[in-house]
Amino acid sequence: MPTDSLPESRQSISCVICAFNEAPRIAAVLEVVSRHPILHEVIVVDDGSTDGTAEVVKQFPSVKLISSQVNQGKSAAMAAGIAAARCEILMLLDADLKGLRGDHITALAEPVLDGSADVGISLRKNSLYIFRLIGLDFVSGERVIRKDILTEALPQMLLLPRFGVEVFMNKRIVERRLSIAVARWIEVTQSRKTEKLGYWRGIAAEWRMIADLLHVHYPVALISQTVDLLSLRVKAAPLSIRENLKST
Repeated sequence: MPTDSLPESRQSISCVICAFNEAPRIAAVLEVVSRHPILHEVIVVDDGSTDGTAEVVKQFPSVKLISSQVNQGKSAAMAAGIAAARCEILMLLDADLKGLRGDHITALAEPVLDGSADVGISLRKNSLYIFRLIGLDFVSGERVIRKDILTEALPQMLLLPRFGVEVFMNKRIVERRLSIAVARWIEVTQSRKTEKLGYWRGIAAEWRMIADLLHVHYPVALISQTVDLLSLRVKAAPLSIRENLKST
């Protein structure tokens, strides 16, 4: 994966991963993304972890590590990662994914790369049932989007609550009427906070996250936003990128 000689191309992808105390989980994600041929750089923003997350990331020399001394929340961490990214296209991933493979990365990116959609969003195996039913997870942390759409909003992102950055992104997607391709990751799951923190601490963390979402957008507006996002969903055209990658 190129480093200092990274070309500035609209077909180059910067992968940004925000992590807080993900030492037991992040290596599995980095094993996949650090060697994927369509990702030109991988940036991990360690948001004040106390469990050795940074040490795990350092085991992957091609991955750029940005460390924060204090935990500021996902919104600020993502803003830092986006500001550091050098490519014209961003892939945003959570650090706690399980079952991730290279073909999942390709499926998320290819609709944007071939121009059949403006945004790629994942739909995981353990997304909430209602999201799987309607075919769209509006708070998915796995996305592909043009960098300029978010770069111009970095000052606003820094003012967001700790969580809720995905809802903020959704507002920009709806305002610009950007088409969305959903990558169905039927083998991929995300570690729940109850699994990481224990049941009661995990439940409390989930409710704090929900409160942040509602701070960014009121409940009725969230429903309206989801309807708007569904109206922007497209069926991505088949792409021969896998065959192209095999031939290179």
